[in-house]
Amino acid sequence: MAERDLAGYGGKPPHPRWPGDARVALQFVLNVEEGAESCVLNGDPQSEAYLHELPGRPARVGERDLSVEGLYEYGSRAGIWRILDLFAERGLPLTAFAVGRALELVPQIGHALRAGGHEVAGHGYRWLDYREIPEDEERRHIRLTIEVIERICGRRPLGWYTGRVSANTRRLLREEGGFLYSSDAYNDDLPYWLPGAPPHLVIPYTLVNNDARYLMPHGFASGQDFFQQLKDAFDCLWLEGARQPKMMSVGLHGRISGHPARAMALARFLDHVQRHAGVWVCRREEIARHWMAEHAYEAGRPGGSPP
Repeated sequence: MAERDLAGYGGKPPHPRWPGDARVALQFVLNVEEGAESCVLNGDPQSEAYLHELPGRPARVGERDLSVEGLYEYGSRAGIWRILDLFAERGLPLTAFAVGRALELVPQIGHALRAGGHEVAGHGYRWLDYREIPEDEERRHIRLTIEVIERICGRRPLGWYTGRVSANTRRLLREEGGFLYSSDAYNDDLPYWLPGAPPHLVIPYTLVNNDARYLMPHGFASGQDFFQQLKDAFDCLWLEGARQPKMMSVGLHGRISGHPARAMALARFLDHVQRHAGVWVCRREEIARHWMAEHAYEAGRPGGSPP
């Protein structure tokens, strides 16, 4: 238990001093995973069994599952483009958590992210659970992902989110170096520092304000459910932000929120946000640079940040 920090900022978080005195730093993530999921065509022993429209469907060992493949393909063929259009129409930025193999298969997505001025962070080389992947293989995948993003998007990734991490992931990222932050955490409404040499900045992500819940039991049944979830979270943080600003993350997937009915829910939320003053819609890289400038690591402080 000594390795866990259950107290965090202890009820006294630092004032983030967001740019423009914003009440909320709002950060949208577009997960790019399609084609990198488990599939015998990728040399895997079975088909994908996770995060698609047929929850509970068992993986097919040694054979393709054409239905699941098609559900994933919708994201790269149609859904991602619909989401990017929604953000472009409103002049809003996002961060992509991009799987290396997915970008290799559809490099046009990486080109569009670059052209749109979005941040591209690493999301592993394959959309797999890294828990049982050998350490040397995971290290190789981190380096491969960096190379792919730099080649296709023209810039090295400065952030990272694996999602289904191993016990080695965070250490391997620190050993690799060159990252401003990682996001494999769900435990706070503000960034925080992990001690070490060098200290490591964590910008927490979310599985609550995340469209993955459309595909989970007792999750979102309709776009209205997702919209109401995001609106309530945003409204709460915006009200709190008058005295204590926070950060809000939203997780999106092309194969989920890219479907028309769900895209309408996202569009309604974007419009709701833009009707409010005091909102900093930003990239994760911008949050990291701001936190480093305003809240440099101080050993012994909760979260490593000065008040």
